[in-house]
Amino acid sequence: MFAFGLTLVRHGETQCNKDGLLQGQKIDSPLSEIGIRQSEAAGQYLRNVKFTNVFVSDMKRAKQTAEIIVKNNRNCHDIEIVADPTLKERSFGIAEGGRVIEMKNMAKAAGQPLPQFTPPEGETMEQVKVRIKDFLKAMFQRIANDHQDKIQEGNISIPNETDRVPAGLPDDGVLNVPVHALVVGHGAYMSIAMKYFFEDLKCPMPRGLDPAQRYSICPNTGMCRFIITVKCCNAGPALSDMKCVFINRRDHIKS
Repeated sequence: MFAFGLTLVRHGETQCNKDGLLQGQKIDSPLSEIGIRQSEAAGQYLRNVKFTNVFVSDMKRAKQTAEIIVKNNRNCHDIEIVADPTLKERSFGIAEGGRVIEMKNMAKAAGQPLPQFTPPEGETMEQVKVRIKDFLKAMFQRIANDHQDKIQEGNISIPNETDRVPAGLPDDGVLNVPVHALVVGHGAYMSIAMKYFFEDLKCPMPRGLDPAQRYSICPNTGMCRFIITVKCCNAGPALSDMKCVFINRRDHIKS
């Protein structure tokens, strides 16, 4: 068994975000000026938090965000940023490039709530969950390979502070965790990941959190953090336990 920290960050704002347009996978937008400033603020907020691994979607907006965060971090200047296509945003099919309100109207006409609605040629939530499972499996294996010495020595264990109420500090839950992965991705993808973590994997809710917040869209450069425990078996590393430290934190974003 070994445990590690997992911090997920949504990419910074793009012009499409500002204009209320669906980007999905077809529109590979760079960050806007505001998005760059948000990413710089996220990097400054996390500057003293140690990351041992960085994974990112292979789309421009996520890669730019990850690069800015790593550049600002005092502990991981030489770290490899691993771009993974399984972290891409959800595909919205024919709705991509259109306004978000138009997709809401499509969902209403189909008699479905927006999160469950799949536009023609788009990805279903279940298809995105398959990608999430694939990413987790690959991440577990990469971390096991990269930190084999710590795992063999039994040094990767769950610290006591994960049971405490978060103090609102950048290193909440990971102060004494020797392995910590940063993952930079996308809003809809992260929302489906939260649904998968809390419902399918039965991750307990952080104390004091309104359950409705689990499924709200994470703001640009908003952050979610978990402590993951993995067991080693013949088929490869597999999830054993998961604890949520916080979700959708945006303390670094000025109102």
